[in-house]
Amino acid sequence: MATATTLLGMTAGCTFGGSDTSSGGSAAGTATPTPEDLSKRAAAIAAAMPDEDLVGQVLMPYAYGNDATTVTAGSQKANQRYAGVATAAEMIDKYRLGGMILVGWSADDPTAGTNKTTNVESPTQVRALTSGLQAAAAPLGVAAPILIATDQEYGTVIRIKNGVAQLPTALGLGAGHDPDITQRAWAAAGIDLAAMGVNVDFAPDADVLGDRAGGVIGSRSFGSDPQAVAEQVAAAVRGLEGSGVAATLKHFPGHGQTTADSHTKLPVLGQSRQNLDAVDLAPFVAGIQAKAGLIMSGHLDVRAIDPGVPASFSSKVLIDLLRGELGFSGVVVSDSLNMEPAKQWPVGEAAVRALVAGNDLLLMPPNLEAAQRGLLDGLASGSLPRERLVEAATRVLTLRLRLGTENQPEASEINSGANRDAVAAASAAAVTVFKGPCGTRAVTGSVRVTAPAKRDQQRQWLRAALRDRGVTLTASGGTRVHLVGYGDGSSALAADAAITVAMDTPYVLGRAKSDMLIATYASTQPAMEALADVLAGTVSAPGRSPVAVGSLPRSACER
Repeated sequence: MATATTLLGMTAGCTFGGSDTSSGGSAAGTATPTPEDLSKRAAAIAAAMPDEDLVGQVLMPYAYGNDATTVTAGSQKANQRYAGVATAAEMIDKYRLGGMILVGWSADDPTAGTNKTTNVESPTQVRALTSGLQAAAAPLGVAAPILIATDQEYGTVIRIKNGVAQLPTALGLGAGHDPDITQRAWAAAGIDLAAMGVNVDFAPDADVLGDRAGGVIGSRSFGSDPQAVAEQVAAAVRGLEGSGVAATLKHFPGHGQTTADSHTKLPVLGQSRQNLDAVDLAPFVAGIQAKAGLIMSGHLDVRAIDPGVPASFSSKVLIDLLRGELGFSGVVVSDSLNMEPAKQWPVGEAAVRALVAGNDLLLMPPNLEAAQRGLLDGLASGSLPRERLVEAATRVLTLRLRLGTENQPEASEINSGANRDAVAAASAAAVTVFKGPCGTRAVTGSVRVTAPAKRDQQRQWLRAALRDRGVTLTASGGTRVHLVGYGDGSSALAADAAITVAMDTPYVLGRAKSDMLIATYASTQPAMEALADVLAGTVSAPGRSPVAVGSLPRSACER
């Protein structure tokens, strides 16, 4: 990693309320602080904080506008409605915030409903935005970076899309069945994020898929085998954390076996406690052992533990199970509080309930002013015990202090050659042939690549990659290679396609009639390059499906 760049506005050794709040940096001759040291330091900071500052540590809102201080008139109005301020910098100052989430909206994103705006465009813009956010937080008195988070899962849930490493989906990494490749890919992702100033990733997804064709989680999961998913989750955590980015396991205690979407309703987990332990919890245990910094609580009705109560508001789930039984000591962050299951209470009451239940960080409250007021009123009334708030703030501050010991990569390391190589290896490992020839040229003569109109970018990428490999392309006739992607069902299949390729979950291949069926599990350019290698016979597809697809074998290339 390149020489560290000092976080804007952070001065080692500055104090808050007379307590030592230095970030614990490991300058020459200074020992790196232990986790116990950081926790004690955080506790001293929290103990000296007034109520408003404590409350600020546990709130993680979003903001409108692509810059910390200069935004459009429309973004100013939206920020005023949400938080009573004009800019993100003013939001940090007014609410004494310890963190903020960067968001992005796109039509294909299954989580789009919770993202009311987009404030990420490019690595350069994101780095400038995060520097501005850190500068706004510097006068608040804690010499450690605030938490700047985003949902960078890759695949359908990805916020920063341009100019960064493009990992395959989690399902694709599961198909690659190589934790070392996964760790290197996520290390590349972590370097990109850290270089842009993002120090928390709300990833990886630790959900284990059930047998209902992917449920609502789909390709966000590493697969359906709990032990294989656990290995992949641990590898992703090691990659991110090793690059200086705090990893987040989600959605606790497991969203993979549900059919309902927690953005719009409260899904029910009806499995027994024994099944929950053996299947859903296994990847979370592995991620905790790999030292993930955060766990995200899910809006899930876990009938075997606390029936009728969302896990995100259940002390039986978050304190008794997660803290007591699993021994997690990091930060518990709620899933977005602007999702429907959290809206059954007024904003302020929901904030208090979520914190009392065991969350330490409240993500995206629907109205920031109302959330702050609810927490302050809760302190005054006793419905929010001060010791619980101090405990939560201490955990957040501990994480902030730990991240303050990390070096920030240079901007030149974003999407570097080494990062692209790691992504290329992960993309190549994922390609799975369910039906058809292996290790030989799959396309002979001229080739026609087709896809639904919204997949034209992928069609162009594949055409270019095939051309580079000496394949003759045609606009009509020839061997037809047909691409389908996220959300494309049977109606998107082509009856006369010789080869059908699934670029997201592979379930649609169970209904395809082509002589050759392939999954890339991703629609990125590296995935199309890897697909071209298989079609041209350069390599034999190494992937093995991490989920069952009808009666198809997990791989036609297994020997």
